[in-house]
Amino acid sequence: MAKTADLREMSDEQIRLTWKEAAEHLFRLRIQAQTERLDAPSELRRQRRLIARCQTILNERHLGGKTTAATPATAGTKK
Repeated sequence: MAKTADLREMSDEQIRLTWKEAAEHLFRLRIQAQTERLDAPSELRRQRRLIARCQTILNERHLGGKTTAATPATAGTKK
């Protein structure tokens, strides 16, 4: 599984490919969960989170790096 830092170093195409592979793997895991017992049920959560990380990074890049999180310079300041 790719860490967030690893994903940020990838190009958009590589992230999209990672996202697609994770989505396909999640689909197979869901089918397997319905038909038989999963060896590692936590793998469902891992794949969902990987998909979310990919989408978040792509969205941040699309928006030009603007995030809603407070930056260290503005954190804790009152106006």
